[in-house]
Amino acid sequence: MAVAGSWQPPRPCEVYRAEWELCRSVRHMLHHYYVHGERPDCRQWLRDLASCHEWEESRSPEAQRSLCESEQARVQAAQKHTLVWALRQGPPADWNLPLPQKDK
Repeated sequence: MAVAGSWQPPRPCEVYRAEWELCRSVRHMLHHYYVHGERPDCRQWLRDLASCHEWEESRSPEAQRSLCESEQARVQAAQKHTLVWALRQGPPADWNLPLPQKDK
């Protein structure tokens, strides 16, 4: 962990506020409910926003630790999802052939 005086939050506090507001929006709630079958949990964005403000005001080591752990958890959660489709290394051999025509 860096020295408290030189460390900066991974994101500006405005980004945490924007993410929290987006998470609470009706559109996001409906989309999240449709995809996951439950309402989104926006509490982590609110905790991160509070920690960011606490860091800006008092340079609290606890706020710094909280923000670092939260960002690490986000990175790990994003990495645990594997691709659904296997990526191609090149185009199919017959990619340039004309498409089959249907008889009318």
